Amino acid sequence: MPKLYGAPVSPFVRKVMVSLAEKGIAHELEPVNPFAAGPDYRKISPLGRIPAYQDGDLTIADSSVILLYLEKAHPTPSLLPSDARDYARALWFEEYGDGGLGPIIGANIFRQRIVGPRLFKTPTDEAVVKQALTEDLPPMYDYLEGQLGSGEGLVGGRFSIGDISVVTQFANLVISGEKVDAARWPKLAAYVDKTLARPSFAAAVAASRKMLGL
Repeated sequence: MPKLYGAPVSPFVRKVMVSLAEKGIAHELEPVNPFAAGPDYRKISPLGRIPAYQDGDLTIADSSVILLYLEKAHPTPSLLPSDARDYARALWFEEYGDGGLGPIIGANIFRQRIVGPRLFKTPTDEAVVKQALTEDLPPMYDYLEGQLGSGEGLVGGRFSIGDISVVTQFANLVISGEKVDAARWPKLAAYVDKTLARPSFAAAVAASRKMLGL
């Protein structure tokens, strides 16, 4: 059976968990603490990061690479559009989640509110959190609000890798005790709530909360 290495509190591990669930792929979750990854784990993930994925004699690391592998190895149901433009846009939104939302929500909110106090006994710097919520994130929310239509997801009216990568970051925002302001960004707030309610996301977020004792 394939193995997913990592911790469900990681938005990048959660990306893979959601994709596996959407595709109905049975797997084992092998817990790995990214702050204490030893030499054995580095044989699987040379950079020491999570997630990593093992399927038979194949081991791969990096959530984006794993998602693309799963799409080739298990093409149904597809999480990438067949249309070339929509395909590119889905990959763009994956990067928007990973490289845009992730560093702000992860480092300046989730780490401040959850990881630091619970794992390292460090106090929350609420000034850092406030700047992220009031200055750094609003322009990113404005962009997403303008990209959302009336369909199921960000691209082509259907759920895709782009949605998984964006909303996995919002999951950590919610776990940190914050939500998108529905009065200011109504489409984005509704989209995040609806996506987090999908069974695949609900189960992954529940696993995150359980790990944190929330």
